[in-house]
Amino acid sequence: MRKFLPWIIIAVVVFIGYSYFKGINNTAVTLDQNVKEAWGNVQTSYQRRNDLIGNLVNTVKGAADFEKGTLTAVIEARAKATQVTVDPTNITPEQLTQFNQAQSGVSSALSRLLVTVEQYPQLKANENFLKLQDELTSTENTIQTARTRFNEAIKPYNNHVSVFPNSLFAGWFGFKEKPYFDAEPQAQNAPKVEFNFDNASEKK
Repeated sequence: MRKFLPWIIIAVVVFIGYSYFKGINNTAVTLDQNVKEAWGNVQTSYQRRNDLIGNLVNTVKGAADFEKGTLTAVIEARAKATQVTVDPTNITPEQLTQFNQAQSGVSSALSRLLVTVEQYPQLKANENFLKLQDELTSTENTIQTARTRFNEAIKPYNNHVSVFPNSLFAGWFGFKEKPYFDAEPQAQNAPKVEFNFDNASEKK
């Protein structure tokens, strides 16, 4: 029995080591999948806003002789934002900054569009516009929630791959810290979509 004892000890050590490294890897995989899911929800929310903006622009164009420059700014900002993509498997601070800046441009152009709409009280009677107004407000709130939940998913993942001794081995498995979604101040606020049509009518 003694002659097998060294082999038994080696087998036990190997098994413990295997279980330990397996736990580090599998937990990191699970947390990484949570991050990818959360980022997918962020993208879905922004895509929903892009779709609403397209419908909003068409509705405004059909209801009023609207300023072309304002509409063009919204359309161009929307097109630019859709071209910025982020790889959830390798999110970098630079990618998030670029994505955030593009989406901030959309928010800014959209805000200017909605302010200008106040000069056209006839839109008050347009059911499609009023519906889009409500949906846009809801979508902006959804975007904020999705961004928050993305950061919430990032925290346990970063903690897992950063704490010692996990940090010594996580890199071997291809896992590294991911950046948080640091929204710009103007991007954190949903565009105001309340219109003072009565005052606008008096000015006409």
